[in-house]
Amino acid sequence: MNGVTIGQAAAFVGVTVKTVRHYHKLGLVKEPERDSSGYRRYGSAELLRLVQVRTLAAAGVPLAEVGPLLDADAALFAAALTDVERQLAERIEELIARRDMLRRLADGDRALLPDRAVALLERLSGLGLPADEVAATREGWVLARALVPEGFDDFLTHVEHALDDPRFVALIKRATEATAWEPDDPRLAELATAIADHFLANPAHLKIVTGLQARTDAAARYHLIAHYGEEQGSATARGVALVEAKLRAAGIHIPRPDTH
Repeated sequence: MNGVTIGQAAAFVGVTVKTVRHYHKLGLVKEPERDSSGYRRYGSAELLRLVQVRTLAAAGVPLAEVGPLLDADAALFAAALTDVERQLAERIEELIARRDMLRRLADGDRALLPDRAVALLERLSGLGLPADEVAATREGWVLARALVPEGFDDFLTHVEHALDDPRFVALIKRATEATAWEPDDPRLAELATAIADHFLANPAHLKIVTGLQARTDAAARYHLIAHYGEEQGSATARGVALVEAKLRAAGIHIPRPDTH
């Protein structure tokens, strides 16, 4: 009658019998001796220790640190608790960041792009660009941000300014229509000339083309971004190639596919 059984002790402390046995295995709580009836009886000292271990574990202290913490003097105990509090604060910040990311995953754009880019994509939709073209633009921007992160904010600034120009907007709408043309459509050359001339007459808009590639000497990265989603031999591929050729002819540095 001098104490309680392991089941009673677990119930009093608020853990399972399995947990109490795990504490014993780790050496956190000394296992009582058996009484004359063969039962292990938990007295007030063992119950107090169980409560202490359970409380620290519930507060987030790793079980490997609980034993030394309980066996430390008052000063070390206080210092250790301060360190545990710091670790918990860091963990909380990490969990909050993960929660925020999960919330952003509800919007595929916001999970991978900054709010500025999402706003610009919404602006493109508002200008009447087809949903599939906006989606392709989004994917291209995700790739651009990953490949040239240090230049992406400036790239967005250039796009923002260009969208304020009705002439530029008219050109990108025309380019969107051109995706349905045949690759040998003579209108492609006319459109490419108009686009190249606009870029040459508006150096700030030209940075949409040259800004990201200026941040890297890797032509491969430029072509991954500039030609994302193009089908070989399509009207889009031919149109982009024509624009690049006209810009090169005007002295603008545009990496060629065979350069490294």
